[in-house]
Amino acid sequence: MGRYFLKRLWHGVIVIFGVTVIVFVVTRLVGDPVKVMLPLEATLEQRAAFEKQLGLDRPIPMQFVEFLGNLTRLDFGESLWQHRPAMEIVLEKLPLTLELAFIGIGLAFVLSIPLGIVAALRPGGISDRTTVFVSLVGLSVPQFWLGLLFIVVFAVQLRWLPTSGIATPAHVILPAVTLALPALARLVMIVRSAMIDELNRQYVKTGFAKGMPFARVVGVHALRNAALPVVTLCGWELIRAVAGYSVVVETVFAWPGLGLTAIQAIEREDLILLQAIVFTVAIVVVFINILMDVAYKLIDPRLKLT
Repeated sequence: MGRYFLKRLWHGVIVIFGVTVIVFVVTRLVGDPVKVMLPLEATLEQRAAFEKQLGLDRPIPMQFVEFLGNLTRLDFGESLWQHRPAMEIVLEKLPLTLELAFIGIGLAFVLSIPLGIVAALRPGGISDRTTVFVSLVGLSVPQFWLGLLFIVVFAVQLRWLPTSGIATPAHVILPAVTLALPALARLVMIVRSAMIDELNRQYVKTGFAKGMPFARVVGVHALRNAALPVVTLCGWELIRAVAGYSVVVETVFAWPGLGLTAIQAIEREDLILLQAIVFTVAIVVVFINILMDVAYKLIDPRLKLT
């Protein structure tokens, strides 16, 4: 077990390093922060001086060697846009993104279990067909449109909830629900499919024949055996929320997390801040994958991790 996790940690280090190197190369070849930061009327001398100040006047290999040295100290330098240490900005924004992601995907996970079980109890019935239809609708609706719809209905017309920001706990409701609904649609379908398979197995029929309580057979034995694919998808949804969907949701609701900061860094071609964001997100993704492996072992101790 310990050897397996050391192996996973080593693979995670390789992934983090590879992602960071790719971002370094791409941002150096595509972006031009000097053009963005200086006014249009800047002279060639001013451009050259600014490039030297940023260290962009040196060859790419020299920049890369210095970058690796700073990486060992988690020092990405100062943000070109905010003029603050890039890692300081990332660590300030990261908890907000994690809060939104865990609340949204946690809500989807909690709701998907009873909905999926109810749909699986009578395959082809009204509840099953309704669940499948609503899930397909949820998967088809673009997330940014869903967020704007929630703002118009619940914030503008009904005035029940705030439109954006993080001032009060109520501010997290709309972005969390927007993040949760597509994940809920996928998780419900997985729970439904896995539970249908388990409920048709012999041990479930034997349990009912022996007079075991319905809740124990379905809610304990069958659900536990169906949990592995559900946990896998839940972890994948959490990764997508942190590394992808948070960008859309945070932009729509002006949620000041890593997603919105990444968009702003791209618009301003802030290469330093963008590298720090990608590096941090890669670490979070690796950590979530390791947590998924731990969850597998807790659910099924017989499972051998290789």
